[in-house]
This record gives sequence, structure tokens and C-alpha cells, in this order.
Amino acid sequence: MNKQEKTQEIDRLLSVLNANTKIYLADCSSLSVEKVNQLRRACYDKKVSMSVVKNTLLAKALERANDSNLAQLIPALKGQTALMLTETSNVPAKLIKEFRKGGDKPQLKAAYVEEMIFIGDDKLDSLASLKSKNEMIGEIVGLLQSPIQRVIGGLDNKTKGGEEAAA
Repeated sequence: MNKQEKTQEIDRLLSVLNANTKIYLADCSSLSVEKVNQLRRACYDKKVSMSVVKNTLLAKALERANDSNLAQLIPALKGQTALMLTETSNVPAKLIKEFRKGGDKPQLKAAYVEEMIFIGDDKLDSLASLKSKNEMIGEIVGLLQSPIQRVIGGLDNKTKGGEEAAA
């Protein structure tokens, strides 16, 4: 890769990093080609973009990113790095967790989710338990509907009780 190609790749990575708020870095180094392809397929099915990147180029892009917090991810760039991008904050963590039931890879190196930095594989459970925007909206709607449903149910029971007493 010549200098111009490296510059283009850094610029591409920089634009990708600036456009995403949910970034995962994973280690897939001990996976076979077949397993990596299975992981890529699973990522594609869940609308997660996954690509293997060069650490030095990614580090330069992280340094130049609009959000200065992304530079905190640089120490995690050791070994082979898979860059995972998504719209739903917990999907990559769930994918990694599900995929490695048979072994210890892939491992989470670091993540940047909703302006928070997570470093290390021990944060995987925390990331997997995060609720997505749609899940949070569903819970709020459910909480808002609950009192209304109780009032309607109470009125309905009172009406049925009055009809049975009249019969």
C-alpha cells in the first residue's frame, strides 16, 4: 500500500468514524476463515457493518476524528482488529456473545457507544444488556398505557357487574 492509498484509507475511516456513534473493535485473529465469514454473514443479517482494518491507519483516523473521546480507543489497537459499526447500540455485543458460545473468540477490544468508551472484553455483558432506542420507546409506551388500561378495565368490570345485578 503506497502513501496515497494509505491517506485515502485514513480519510475513508475518518469519515466513517465521524458518521457513527456506535463503534465496536473486536479481535477475530484466532478465527478460521470459515468462522470469520460466518461472523460477517451474521453481521450483515443484523445490519452491522464489519471490516478488518489496519491498526496504524485506524489509530491515525481516531486521532483526527471530530470526537476527541475516540482517541481513547487507540490503546486497544493490538493484534488483528475488526471494526464493527451499527445503528443499534447492543447488536454487535449480542452478536459477539452469541457467536463465541463455542470458544473464546471473537473478543471485544473496545467500544464507543453513545459517547461512552468501553475498554476490554469484560464490558461485553454491559454492552449486550443496553437497550436500543426502539426497546426504550416500547417500554415507555407500555408504561404510559398501563394506567389507562387499568382504568378502562375497571370501568368495563363495573359495567359488566351492573348488568349482571340487573339480570
